[in-house]
Amino acid sequence: MPKAYFISDAHLGLGNKETEAKKETLLLSFFDHIKRDADSLYILGDLFDAWFEYKTVIPRGFHRTISKLDELVRNNIKVHYLAGNHDYWMDNFFTDDLGISVHFDAFDIVLDGKKIFMHHGDGFTLNDHGYNILKKILRSPINIKLYRMLHPDLGVTLAKKISRTSRKHSSNKHFGEDDGMKKAAERKIQEGYDIVIMGHRHEPSFQKIGNGLYVNLGDWISHFSYAEMADGVIALNKWSSSK
Repeated sequence: MPKAYFISDAHLGLGNKETEAKKETLLLSFFDHIKRDADSLYILGDLFDAWFEYKTVIPRGFHRTISKLDELVRNNIKVHYLAGNHDYWMDNFFTDDLGISVHFDAFDIVLDGKKIFMHHGDGFTLNDHGYNILKKILRSPINIKLYRMLHPDLGVTLAKKISRTSRKHSSNKHFGEDDGMKKAAERKIQEGYDIVIMGHRHEPSFQKIGNGLYVNLGDWISHFSYAEMADGVIALNKWSSSK
């Protein structure tokens, strides 16, 4: 039966070359696996640790992943990419060259009769007003245009530094009982959504809230977790090379 798959936060390019090669190989084995029964794949942000597109240049080092995403699309799998807090500077490469649907803001779908709300999760943590202001600055079309005036070698290097700053900021946020992401999910479920799916936190979570479910996808750094959905039932699993 056709399935929908959901992943987030691989942060390719985060670690050293050897670590990233192993992580990417594991991710590619997952992509090969879902080719058998996937109808759609939803990437809920931060597939790369830092991504910046110039008009004629994209960051090097990710050709295997990009090629595999192209292969998925060519196998009639609908791929959606929701930009995360490390994806500010996506342009039209994914849409025009790969045929991937890119979403720069949260969006919802109806799948197997279930109303699903998807958000990367950034900006929902407590006391995140400063980040929300920074988000508007980084996504400003004028600022992106000015940034593109930098040479790609300098621009990508600076983007990686900004990425590290963003990750440090997020890691210092509180994710306890007053988790702002969970509260945001509660509000969406109260609005009538059956399932709320997020990433960003890097900790997989599967919680029943009222008549709905809150799913946090975790990451592909230490958990290698993903969600799959078929016939209206969603499950949170972990991937391993033995599968």
